[in-house]
Amino acid sequence: MFRTEHEFELPMGYLDESGTLHKHGTMRLGTAGDEILPLRDPRCQANEAYLIVILLSRVVTRLGTLEDSRVTPKVIEGLFRADLAYLQDLYNRINLVGKSTIEAKCPRCEHAFEVGLDDSGG
Repeated sequence: MFRTEHEFELPMGYLDESGTLHKHGTMRLGTAGDEILPLRDPRCQANEAYLIVILLSRVVTRLGTLEDSRVTPKVIEGLFRADLAYLQDLYNRINLVGKSTIEAKCPRCEHAFEVGLDDSGG
């Protein structure tokens, strides 16, 4: 069966304004629009690093018991760094179906190499 949504558990969790910790959520597969439309957003034009914030706010469909059931860019901005990295990795894993390797680059010497993908989840 073709899965379009994937459940996850954040390593640390999103702490909302009332002090509630939200760890469990759902992410859907990304679409072309999810990757293209944020490029029009002035926040992404001013700072391309903001693209992941907009992208994740579009594809994370549920996070804990957030009242409005919407994950906004403000929520993504409030994630701990470990949770942001986790969601970026999850997005890449579920959207790179059929790809067994990705190109990576050493941050120190910038040597390019391929890394095998593990699709076992986690």
